[in-house]
Amino acid sequence: MTTIVSISDEYITLGQFLKHIDVITTGGQAKWYLQEYTVFVDGELENRRGRKLYPNTRVEIPDEGIFIVKEMKSDENDLNTHDA
Repeated sequence: MTTIVSISDEYITLGQFLKHIDVITTGGQAKWYLQEYTVFVDGELENRRGRKLYPNTRVEIPDEGIFIVKEMKSDENDLNTHDA
């Protein structure tokens, strides 16, 4: 299943993204998580918590799912997550 993650800013960092989708509970866990677990950004293995994710970026986390970053429409709340 693919989940759409809406953002209100130009980009979201991978660390913020992981926290937003509830994979980690604090931003400080991002570095550890990326060292211990496999995360792909647009098909490439990624381990930088500061990696900027722009609209249309695809994030795949085995056992968690596939996520697509989308720009928030003006009638949506701040940060939203919903299934595609």
